[in-house]
Amino acid sequence: MRVLAIIPARGGSKGVPGKNIKLLSGKPLIEYTTQVALQSKLLTKVLVSSDDDKIIEVAKNTGVEVPFKRPSNLSEDATPTLPVIKHALAYYKNIGEEFDAICLLQVTSPFRTVDFLDNALQKFINEGADSLISVQKVPHEYNPHWTFELNEEGNLKIATGEEKIISRRQDLPTTYHRDGSIYITKTSIIEKENSLYGATISYVESPKEFYVNIDTMEDWRKAELVLKKNK
Repeated sequence: MRVLAIIPARGGSKGVPGKNIKLLSGKPLIEYTTQVALQSKLLTKVLVSSDDDKIIEVAKNTGVEVPFKRPSNLSEDATPTLPVIKHALAYYKNIGEEFDAICLLQVTSPFRTVDFLDNALQKFINEGADSLISVQKVPHEYNPHWTFELNEEGNLKIATGEEKIISRRQDLPTTYHRDGSIYITKTSIIEKENSLYGATISYVESPKEFYVNIDTMEDWRKAELVLKKNK
């Protein structure tokens, strides 16, 4: 299976200025992701998609391909990820290269390992699902069966639509939330259904002790602590 790894890294980060190339323990943040992707045995090609010249320069110095500069209209704060993926696929299609699937790797989740990535890719290949995402278990106090939303009268109703709440923690079903570290999707699902997920979604559970998703300076400090603790 031909799999294209896409690492999106636009400029203009607000929560952590210059986040994608800011040094984390002496290494640009983006390098944590590019180095793992480049060591993967199951990725066909790895590219960084960016609109920022400095990010492009740093990314190239890590050894990854940056075959184009992303258009500004695909690099705004509100730009969704799907058009960025489609832009990369279209670029390669125009030069005669096609892929069976894409693997989206976000710079903000720097601590995935090569084994974790390749195990996810192998599971996706073996199972034949439309997509695979990395997840974390939802703590029981935030389980959707114990969360509420407002009804038309302004009172609370169970968010899952059930009439009676599950009273015992032991009876709650295990639930997961996506953690942003890995997304793998068949190209056909992206092109035909305009979706990153499709009908069948497989998963891998990320190691909780290494998990961090960097959006704020508080997240950045957490990443520094994770590195210090696990050196």
